[in-house]
Amino acid sequence: MSEKSPAPGGLELLESLVNTLDIETGADSLDTAEGRARFGLAEEDVPSARELRESLRVALLAHAGHPPHRAVTPLGELLTASPLVVAVDAADGSATLAPAARTPVGEGPLLSRVAAAVALALVEGTWHRLKACEAADCHWAYYDRSPAGRGRWCSMQVCGARAKMRRYRAK
Repeated sequence: MSEKSPAPGGLELLESLVNTLDIETGADSLDTAEGRARFGLAEEDVPSARELRESLRVALLAHAGHPPHRAVTPLGELLTASPLVVAVDAADGSATLAPAARTPVGEGPLLSRVAAAVALALVEGTWHRLKACEAADCHWAYYDRSPAGRGRWCSMQVCGARAKMRRYRAK
């Protein structure tokens, strides 16, 4: 897992949500009140937040060309529960993405924020740069800042070095 600078814009929310689970240790910050508060979650919202997190992870693995780590509800299917509209403020003309309607409690504001972040990243062309690490014991979310956009690991110093060492030893 890497401690690089966070992803730009709304992608930081997605990156931090995916990274609430440390696969290597099994530590899940959604198990703590502080971790839930960070995302505005009540304890009863945690199962749907975990489902959203793992669906995001599968999408980020796909961005990096890796197979899913397990079967999950597709991200697009989850996001249909939170359709967005462009809301324009009559006073100043500013525009934002907002939920089209109230969502059920279990799908609350986090799902809407994720949907808005994905939509904004699509418009900005940054969505495919948010990836998940290739290492099976990591799958940490990271923003690929490489010039060609072909990053495979969250960190060359940790996961990349481990993979290269495994290949070297296999020879």
